Amino acid sequence: MKIGLAAAAAALALAATTASRGPVFTDITEQAGITFRHSIGDHELDNIVEGTGAGACFFDFDNNGLQDIYFVTGVWTRGVSDNDGRNLRGKLSSRLYRNLGGGRFQDVTDKAGVGNRVYGSGCSAADYDNDGDMDLYLLNYGPNVLYRNNGDGTFTDVSRESGLADARWSLHAVWFDADGDGWLDVYVANYLLYDDGKFRDYYAAQGYPGPLSYQGLPSILYHNNGDGTFTDVTKEAGMWKPGGRAMSVTAADFNNDGLIDVFTSNDAMENYFYINKGGGKFAESGLEFEIAFSEHGQGVASMGPFYGDVNRDGWLDLFVPNLQYVSLFVFNPKKKSFENLNDAAGLSPMLGQYAGWGSVVFDWDHDGWPDLFTVHGHAHHEYVQEDSLTRNRGDGTFEDVSREAGAYFNTKRVGRGAAWADIDNDGDVDLLAVNLNDAPVLLRNDGGNARPWLMVDARLGFPTGSRTAVGARVTVAANGLRMVDDVNPVRGYLGQNDPRLHFGLGGAQTCDVEIRWPDGAVEKFPGVKANQVLTLRHKAEVRRKAQ
Repeated sequence: MKIGLAAAAAALALAATTASRGPVFTDITEQAGITFRHSIGDHELDNIVEGTGAGACFFDFDNNGLQDIYFVTGVWTRGVSDNDGRNLRGKLSSRLYRNLGGGRFQDVTDKAGVGNRVYGSGCSAADYDNDGDMDLYLLNYGPNVLYRNNGDGTFTDVSRESGLADARWSLHAVWFDADGDGWLDVYVANYLLYDDGKFRDYYAAQGYPGPLSYQGLPSILYHNNGDGTFTDVTKEAGMWKPGGRAMSVTAADFNNDGLIDVFTSNDAMENYFYINKGGGKFAESGLEFEIAFSEHGQGVASMGPFYGDVNRDGWLDLFVPNLQYVSLFVFNPKKKSFENLNDAAGLSPMLGQYAGWGSVVFDWDHDGWPDLFTVHGHAHHEYVQEDSLTRNRGDGTFEDVSREAGAYFNTKRVGRGAAWADIDNDGDVDLLAVNLNDAPVLLRNDGGNARPWLMVDARLGFPTGSRTAVGARVTVAANGLRMVDDVNPVRGYLGQNDPRLHFGLGGAQTCDVEIRWPDGAVEKFPGVKANQVLTLRHKAEVRRKAQ
């Protein structure tokens, strides 16, 4: 009896210790009113277009301070979908959900006029016309779609007149000011040239041919002309790579020179890393910076790159999930290049067993160290896998804390996209997982705000409105740590995140904040109180005036 009581007491103590280690994530998808379900546009998964899946975007389209969600889906498409799926024709579209507050969302797709019925892969949102509201760009198998925000809860399709209705198969797009003129340009990540299923020489158990069975496509840099139109400047910028197979893209100042660089993760080949040389010119430097290949030199199927300073040394690092592999590229300032430390960090045995797609680098427990959330799912079959949460120990290694982070991590799905936002503005990071041919999962963070935090909303002011200060560098000093991050919500697989930067303060009630604006101006804010959204504003100038 005594032994039984002792064992029970020990179990309770262990449970209490485990429960106190960090917050848990609660699946609130149904109660939030989200009824969207992703579709491959067909009834059976049998080609690479369907298997690539889709992402989702967090963005505040109505400027009410709450992050809304746009979900991308496939639709029945000639040359992609089977004939027996024709009963789905005209019945599927991507969907926009407005955040009502209190953890509730409402489908406003039809009212907003953004029910895209082209086969969708990815999305990103940005204020491309500097008028103070977020516009929406959809990346499709077929012509891409640019929706201009009218500022009244509705959008107008301006794809053709803008020059962004690229008909190549695009997966993702990152917005950033490539030449420092005050207007956001866009780099569109294109995948491959699908052949309508003509190529059939493949191993049958594979399900369908892989990416090397098809010709790659060039990704494109579009220059924002400031009048609502864009011009292809890829070759002039030094970014022309006709054989790429881009899966996703992100952009940040990786070499700390004040200029925004671009990283493109490629499928079954080397990654591309474009160093910004200034004046709208770039140099592909993946090999030089040792980020083109995996840790052991092979080309792997790299998916959604997510940057963050994982070792708190003031240099941004990159986490890239792969199929049955993972890459943690940590910048080494002495070598002036990256080191792939996934083995040393202990991530290989934890994550290498899965097919990784979307990821989020964020501070799960507000201890000041970035943790990793990864979404998994088989590439060629609807075989389910569990997702993972790994905690940064602060010593260069990570531990798997999935089982203590909520019942969700005991479930299995065919994951693709992942994104984060503070959907309820309570100070902790909520997560979204997008699943292939299935419902998404919205995970509310319960308990993350028990320790101090800070969010920074960096804004640039223009005569016509204010927008997120994409390209700004924020440094927060607290609890003996110096934490840096760059403003760009486009990170991860096929979607984007909350544009506000989030910092766990490790118990500190105050912190010192510094921001380097895109024009190079630096401002400092000492003694900032914790547990608030700090909005910083800076007057911006543009070289051209919109017509």
